[in-house]
Amino acid sequence: MTAPAAPAATAPVPAPHTATAPRAVRPYESYVYAYPHKTAYRPLPGRPDLRELWRDEPKQALSLYVHIPFCEVRCGFCNLFTRIGAPEGLTGRYLDALDRQAAAVREALGDDGPVRFANAAFGGGTPTFLTADELNRLCDIAELRMGADLRAVPLSVEASPATATADRLAVLAERGATRLSLGVQSFVEEEARAAVRPQRRADVEAALGRIREARIPVLNIDLIYGIDGQTPAGWRASLDAALAWEPEELYLYPLYVRPLTGLSRRTAHTDREWDEQRLALYRQGRDHLLAQGYEQVSMRMFRRPGAAPQGPDDHACQTDGMIGLGCGARSYTSALHYSFDYAVDMGQIRAIVDAYTATADFGSAVHGRYVDGDEARRRHLLQSLLQAQGLPVADYRARFGTHPSEDFPAELADFAARGWLDGTAPDALLRLSPEGLAHSDALGPALFSPAVRAAMAAYAPK
Repeated sequence: MTAPAAPAATAPVPAPHTATAPRAVRPYESYVYAYPHKTAYRPLPGRPDLRELWRDEPKQALSLYVHIPFCEVRCGFCNLFTRIGAPEGLTGRYLDALDRQAAAVREALGDDGPVRFANAAFGGGTPTFLTADELNRLCDIAELRMGADLRAVPLSVEASPATATADRLAVLAERGATRLSLGVQSFVEEEARAAVRPQRRADVEAALGRIREARIPVLNIDLIYGIDGQTPAGWRASLDAALAWEPEELYLYPLYVRPLTGLSRRTAHTDREWDEQRLALYRQGRDHLLAQGYEQVSMRMFRRPGAAPQGPDDHACQTDGMIGLGCGARSYTSALHYSFDYAVDMGQIRAIVDAYTATADFGSAVHGRYVDGDEARRRHLLQSLLQAQGLPVADYRARFGTHPSEDFPAELADFAARGWLDGTAPDALLRLSPEGLAHSDALGPALFSPAVRAAMAAYAPK
């Protein structure tokens, strides 16, 4: 495969890979779930044509992600790209734009070889902010425009308790949803209020009942630890309340307070006190779920044995491409990650959503970052290492021709010295220790390149 050529003005000049000395790290810095981070993206001069970007890319195991940027409320910890509510007609105009974008992207993928989607997800925001009829239309766009067979691949959808209504869930179940992720965060009402997440436990329990009645195969419940006033007893109460529903998956998220969020003006923690509290609560939650028979998949994700798999065996997030639709979605080719502009401030988000709905031509990439060989190595190592199963060294060597320790000697030596690597793993497997998984959000940034760190530091939150 030949990677698409980048415009001379913006393409990085490949340089020999050199390891960088590890920096001082804290256990909790920021979520690490993709690399390079979106705050390292910049406007793309020349706006590369999507047909050229995707021309020589493998398309047999693509991911499809559709972003819906609407929520009924904005939680105090949230810095996602989402707006509160929608004026009359805005969701319809947004779906119109999604339809135009999907048509342009599908045309750009071409017809010179098979295009296959291995999985799909609707995220946000809150996709179930849409009405039942609008959710049907969303599924039509994914199927009829993009060619994703939603009943034949895993389809994950995010929801909130208030929007997980029977009619919406019935649409999702009928259209092939295999996983419903409910953002509960806490079953303790005082903690929910402290996180600026207004909800009643009775409403949460009712939503969970409706999800089970809809018979969507996998229920995921999101919980947060590190909330102001949260105690070990309160955390245990939320864990047990979630376990009572026997969810196939549980995600345990540390609370981060980030710029321009509701909690950013309210926190009274010192970094050290808060880090220690979150680490203690993380370990409590991890140990409790492991004792209940759950398997740890990553720092955040725990799965009940026997739960339906949510991805095909032949899909690899490190190498397979992603198609993102919507104004907050990212797309990944082997040489370029791209999206639209990003913001956290409500006024800026509204402006970006409005500009997206008015866009007529979706045939080019407008905002992104080129990924050279060094960054590809970092991304592959990071995304593999942060999974509990670890990195098969043979996979890395087959792709890059080297051993990870040759490319990242200082970083891996530092991880080992900290006790973050599993010294009992076979030589053919690079895997984190339990303590390494606990420090995933410190370990991840330690693998960021100097260029990405500089771009992230220069990003001005909007």
